[in-house]
Amino acid sequence: MDFLKLHLDQLVLGTLGFMSFVMIALAVERYLYYWRVNLTTFEHLELLKIALTRNLTTISSVGSNAPYIGLLGTVLGILVTFNDMGQGGKIDVNTIMLGLAMALKATAAGLLVAIPAILFYNGLLRKVEVLISRWAALQDGKA
Repeated sequence: MDFLKLHLDQLVLGTLGFMSFVMIALAVERYLYYWRVNLTTFEHLELLKIALTRNLTTISSVGSNAPYIGLLGTVLGILVTFNDMGQGGKIDVNTIMLGLAMALKATAAGLLVAIPAILFYNGLLRKVEVLISRWAALQDGKA
């Protein structure tokens, strides 16, 4: 329990920070790819879809799992606080409230990672739909 007490914030916030870094890196990579993709090089729709949706699953996974990482940090933080309360001794209300507030920051951090991830994912998915429509229009023009 002492390990959790000392390192819970670093574990949860470090994990969320890593997830956020990966999500932003992949979102930037996708936007750059969409900006420079040459639709005329694709002969088959399915190959185009594969190229356009690469890495979107990871961005979506970050968006859907970050709140759970934050919630796990909150639950573990509350468990540590309750464990300290159950050990007896002199514990004042300020210490309890500080422990609970620190636990709740994990949930807030999880939401701060998840919300932009879902926004990026939805924006990228819309861009995929636009590019596929443009490709289809190019194919109709060839016929």
